[in-house]
Amino acid sequence: MALGEENDEALVARAGRGDRAAASALVLRHTDRIFAASYRMLGDRAAAEDATQETFLKLWKNAARWRPQGAKFETWLYKVAMNACLDRLRKRGREAPEDAAPEMTDGAPRADDILIAAERRDAVAAAIAALPERQREAIVLCHYQELSNIEAAKIMDVSVEAIESLLARGRRALKDALIERREELMEGGRHDGPSVVV
Repeated sequence: MALGEENDEALVARAGRGDRAAASALVLRHTDRIFAASYRMLGDRAAAEDATQETFLKLWKNAARWRPQGAKFETWLYKVAMNACLDRLRKRGREAPEDAAPEMTDGAPRADDILIAAERRDAVAAAIAALPERQREAIVLCHYQELSNIEAAKIMDVSVEAIESLLARGRRALKDALIERREELMEGGRHDGPSVVV
């Protein structure tokens, strides 16, 4: 069986015995999702890269001791990543994330469409960054990483009811934060060209 076909648990067991190829296969399999979750939590590419790297270093160091204990490997990995993110948030004293210019590619859509989309993305990112850490973590895990409430509860060491409460409060806070800018963000989509459905 090729490395890419083995399940996570088999790869972790091999990594725990010092198999670097198995560890590399796990990194390749999970890096994109761990980075995406870290980026949503931290709002900063460099910090997200550091948190992702720290997550996989912990995997390498702890692979020999990892046991399923009723949780999937990916759940454990998200928990390690979220803890790395929360540590970084606490260390930086919840500073606002740096504003990043939108990346543009050749053949990109019209400049004003890119700016409008970036403004909307930035508004949502700022609203998420303003949430309390636990609400932000629940929103990131359930909405952006598309984990179930049960999986998110295991990662955050809380009950499913607590996750549901965190999600409800987080959604309400996001709605309140964005409703004030609704007209501005929706009006930005209108220009002299053909009508754009936003």
